[in-house]
Amino acid sequence: MNTESTKPNFPLYPLLLISPFFFWGTAMVAMKGVMPNTTPLFMAGVRLVPAGVLVLATALISGKPQPKGWQAWLWIALFALVDGAMFQGFLAEGLVRTGAGLGSVMIDSQPLAVALMAWLLFGETIGLWGLLGLGFGIAGISLLGLPDEWIMHLLQGQVSPDSAQLGVNLVSDLFQNGQWLMLLASLSMAVGTVLMRYVSRHADPIAATGWHMILGGLPLFALSARFETEQFVHLDASNWLAMGYSTVFGSAIAYGVFFYFAASGSLTSLSSLTFLTPVFALFFGNLFLGEMLSQIQWVGVGLTLISIYLINQRDVLSQKVQAMRPVPMSEVLQLDSLETPPIQETAQLPVQIAEQD
Repeated sequence: MNTESTKPNFPLYPLLLISPFFFWGTAMVAMKGVMPNTTPLFMAGVRLVPAGVLVLATALISGKPQPKGWQAWLWIALFALVDGAMFQGFLAEGLVRTGAGLGSVMIDSQPLAVALMAWLLFGETIGLWGLLGLGFGIAGISLLGLPDEWIMHLLQGQVSPDSAQLGVNLVSDLFQNGQWLMLLASLSMAVGTVLMRYVSRHADPIAATGWHMILGGLPLFALSARFETEQFVHLDASNWLAMGYSTVFGSAIAYGVFFYFAASGSLTSLSSLTFLTPVFALFFGNLFLGEMLSQIQWVGVGLTLISIYLINQRDVLSQKVQAMRPVPMSEVLQLDSLETPPIQETAQLPVQIAEQD
């Protein structure tokens, strides 16, 4: 399949192509800016349910069939739990404890987990470039997720007293570390990506996406009502506008544009632009929120972005390397012998007659 054969030809095509990644990256910054005035589970629910209503309304207007049968609803419910409630819940809780840019880098590392699970579950090939990307990703995520002092102690051959207690308080440390919460969100999104393959067998993907947002957001509102207080007491007009931007542009419109270009044959271009989301989040997080990263974290960001590119483009890179590989002389001679027309017998005939004369 030629993924670029139906590339739209209009002036704003490049801007529209990168718009989903711009919306996703800036939505992280908008959410982080509102976080001091609200609660994470409430914000996660606000981002999911209204966006799900918009997506579902679009599906109804376009005549998409609604899910039917217990199998379809069971898969959608599981999809809603993992990719809706868990993903957005971990993301919002992680944003309380880390920056928008750093969190976005962790979230967008999910292609690593998707590639690994696709290999284990469906036998999809990872290849040399994919394995190289996984190696870069593990190194980058480790630099982002582990405290800088632990990394410095390890590089210097020392064992930190705090690191010796890692196994003792592992669970509590995990849920208090913003980067690791973002990693859990990324893993939830990766599992949701794999689940979508099963969901699409029983329901229309667009309708299922809308329902999973609604069903995934309702438990977040319930948990917020049970465990959180003053969810919207301190919100002003600018905060509501920022949350509206995250919901409409960062969820509904971003996913709509993304799926439109994916369906129109621009999947290769989209996958190669995935790294733009954390780039936008890092830039605008620094511009509007004054977020700064340490030198070790910047190295981790670089390794993670490289890994995302290698994982998404592993098939393209493999094809390019194959095309550049020099053909052995034995293969060239073999190809020449196959392509040369068999004219030797007709050429020998006059010579044999001449000898008989």
